[in-house]
Amino acid sequence: MEDTGGVVSSLTKRPDMTSASTNAPAALPTEAPAASSAAAQSQDIQRALAAVLPTRNVLVDAAALQRYSHDDAEWAPFVQPLAVVLARSTTDVAAVVRFAAERGLAVVPRGSGTGLSGGANSVANCIVLSLELMTEVLEVNVDERFAVVQAGVINDDLRAHVAGFGLWYPPDPASSAISTIGGNAATNAGGICCVKYGVTRDYVLGMTVVLADGDIVTLGRRTAKGVTGYDLTGLMVGSEGTLGIITDVTVKLLPLAGREPRAVVGYFSSLHDAGVAVAGVSRAGIIPSALELLDQTCIRAVDEWQQFGLPQTVNTLLLAKIDDPGAAGDILADAVARIFTEAGGTSVERASDQAEVDRLFLARRLAYPALERLGPVLTEDICVPRSAVPEMLTRIQDTAARYNVTIANIAHAGDGNLHPLIIAPEGDDAARARAKDAFDQIVSDCLSLGGTVTGEHGVGLLKLPGAAQELGSRVVDMHRSVKAALDPAGTLNPGKAFPASH
Repeated sequence: MEDTGGVVSSLTKRPDMTSASTNAPAALPTEAPAASSAAAQSQDIQRALAAVLPTRNVLVDAAALQRYSHDDAEWAPFVQPLAVVLARSTTDVAAVVRFAAERGLAVVPRGSGTGLSGGANSVANCIVLSLELMTEVLEVNVDERFAVVQAGVINDDLRAHVAGFGLWYPPDPASSAISTIGGNAATNAGGICCVKYGVTRDYVLGMTVVLADGDIVTLGRRTAKGVTGYDLTGLMVGSEGTLGIITDVTVKLLPLAGREPRAVVGYFSSLHDAGVAVAGVSRAGIIPSALELLDQTCIRAVDEWQQFGLPQTVNTLLLAKIDDPGAAGDILADAVARIFTEAGGTSVERASDQAEVDRLFLARRLAYPALERLGPVLTEDICVPRSAVPEMLTRIQDTAARYNVTIANIAHAGDGNLHPLIIAPEGDDAARARAKDAFDQIVSDCLSLGGTVTGEHGVGLLKLPGAAQELGSRVVDMHRSVKAALDPAGTLNPGKAFPASH
């Protein structure tokens, strides 16, 4: 999710998120210890931590423990942590990791808590380690086009900062207004323009990482090329804090100038027709800088919340951007418009009003928080081959009808990354059970079409069963071997990112 301006405050986490999930691994505890003993243990941890950190860095009050116990994933399990530490430096992070290792405690690293898979949810006997206060841009190198930033820097803040140097950081998860670079790296976040410009991993050159024993290492490079040793930087990106805690990141930048955005807006009478248009753009060899999908449920939810004046009778909206300069960009935009029309677009237009284009893309970015207002949202993050987008969208509709659930669809359609969002009314246990069945059906259909269970949100807790199905036992064993080599005691974010057993 991503946005700007006054709407950001509406994206804060709700305190009433559930602590149970039928999709959670059985080994993960979902109930906290008795309140009195937990409080006493938290106070003991606070006193012990005071020997290595300033007291202001350690939170043990009930409100803080609740607030930091989960990310934004509905239905992912969590328990109350023993303490929350607000790190202000790599040294702080290392001190907490050593402290936890000496006492057999787990450490759950966290950015701003915008994740949608439960990757930052607290587990039994853990310290939640927040890096949200580590917000310095340490260096911008204009000649070599890179920046070094602490893990707590907000994505949009980095973009704004480097723009002052004529540079651009392309990865743009929809939460870019509130998500951190460290969290983006930990989950290998994607975003709206990644269809052309790639995901976070494509821009991470190096990083500073605190290992499970508290040692601090520097990985990667600052040069344009470099192949010395294994790609440990790439290994850490997307590892969800299970192999090490990223405290700063060296990111590659691109020149800000040279792009000339044009938008093509297509309105469709069905999800399937919109999917055919998406596949057609890919088949034609056109790489737009964005190709986003919104269905009618999303359009209505956004408009009822923000009163944008969006069309209410449209079944599905496709938003394409072409940013190639000059006549080449015009030719590609015309080609996209033609493909939309041939696929059954009821209305297709080249948007020339930049304010209108910004409004439509803002609607796309606000779709998830708008849907959250309707009830708890079970978020899918599947990615299928672009040619399979029409079939997958049809299967999602069939699943909604089969299980009698509401499924809204938003998507980074240009790269096949679909986000069917299953909404169950608050307190409706029967609807919740049907939603879980629909979630599993969508994962199964995705895999049968050659897809993957997560395109950008990470496995966390919600996707563990699907990850086991996708990876297979031998590959799961490889993951377990890497984990055992770098974190033999299982201190770092245990139970996340890959199935612990099979």
